[in-house]
Amino acid sequence: MNLPFFIARRIAFSGKKNFSRFIIRIAIVAVALSVAVMIATTAFITGFKSEISRKIFEFWGHIHISDTAYSLSFEPKPIERDQDFYPALDTVRAVAYAVPETVFGFETGRETTARSHGGIRHIQAFAHKPGIIRTKNAMEGILLKGIGPDFDWTNLQPYLLEGNPIAPGDSAPSRDIIISRQTADRLQVGVGDKFVVHFVKGNDQLRRMFQVSGIYKTGLEEYDRKIALCDIRMAQDLLGWNANEVAGFEVWLDDLRDLDLYTGYVYDEVLPPELLCVSIREKFPAIFEWLQLQDYNEVVILVLMLAVAIVNMITALLVLVLERTTMIGVLKALGETSGRIRQVFLYHAAVITLSGMFWGNLLGVGFCYLQDRYRFITLNEADYYLSYAPVQLNWLPWLIINLGTLAVTLVFLLLPSYVVSRVSPVRAIQFK
Repeated sequence: MNLPFFIARRIAFSGKKNFSRFIIRIAIVAVALSVAVMIATTAFITGFKSEISRKIFEFWGHIHISDTAYSLSFEPKPIERDQDFYPALDTVRAVAYAVPETVFGFETGRETTARSHGGIRHIQAFAHKPGIIRTKNAMEGILLKGIGPDFDWTNLQPYLLEGNPIAPGDSAPSRDIIISRQTADRLQVGVGDKFVVHFVKGNDQLRRMFQVSGIYKTGLEEYDRKIALCDIRMAQDLLGWNANEVAGFEVWLDDLRDLDLYTGYVYDEVLPPELLCVSIREKFPAIFEWLQLQDYNEVVILVLMLAVAIVNMITALLVLVLERTTMIGVLKALGETSGRIRQVFLYHAAVITLSGMFWGNLLGVGFCYLQDRYRFITLNEADYYLSYAPVQLNWLPWLIINLGTLAVTLVFLLLPSYVVSRVSPVRAIQFK
């Protein structure tokens, strides 16, 4: 029989009312709140980053392929739609690549082969043309994004508030247009309304009539303020291009972790020399740098909550030792070593920590579930790009939080447990 564990269990579940029980309850509450806050923090930050990234990627794709002059002008040099990689690029399921071989975190100087987490999910062509929308009441600058039959409407469907996707025309380009909620409110138009868009082509001014077929809202003001969707043939006509000329291609990946890998793979192995590809992270670095800052906030909160749990557990352990001074003296007089007596209090501290972690998990996971279901915590969409606080609770961070809290707390309790070795059996028994 494990005597230290037996004694610790009897002490923990004795039911005797004393001062230490009040301190233990405070410690359990502190651990529970710390674990709950850590779980909620990780879930909120993961959900926030995931939702913002999803909005950006679903609207723009992960990788852009275009002519090298695309980044210098809203009206780039056209490239041919008929490319060796289009549309066959979306058949790439996974790629192998060489990585330095490591053993226990140290490089051996050799290389080994690794594989990507996923493949290329989709590729589609696009064309851009800037213009000015003019109605009876307002005027608004806009960037028309021309999309074709290869457009993946499942990406936009969650953000389509009203109306329907663009209906493709048979012989003539469709006059349908999808604008953002923000643009529709400023222009005071709705689904079914018509307006004229003015364009500049060389020294000439062109006018085209469009009809609103749908209204979308992503919450990303930078996009919603500028982008409208139309038939790609309309954009090609306004640019003076033929049906085989496009501004570029947008590529979607199965797994975001492969972003840098596939950006290099497409550029080095797939594209001809006259074409360029950039990742969405390179195209909009400010947003991704802002998202990366959230990781620092997460670390600070986790460290603070863990510190609260450790301080409270150290206090509880010291109170337990002081209250059980007589018991320590008796055990030492009977021949028990200080090390085995320390185990008694560490087992007792582990029981307290596990009790707090149980209630903390119940509180944290339950809170995340309620927020995910009812979305009672709202945000200012203009500042945070979201109207509510999203949560995404993954099992691996949850497991790390629980195991890490238990391990770190017990490690920090080793030092105060050495108070046991300073207790003199004679004086302890006399003190009684």
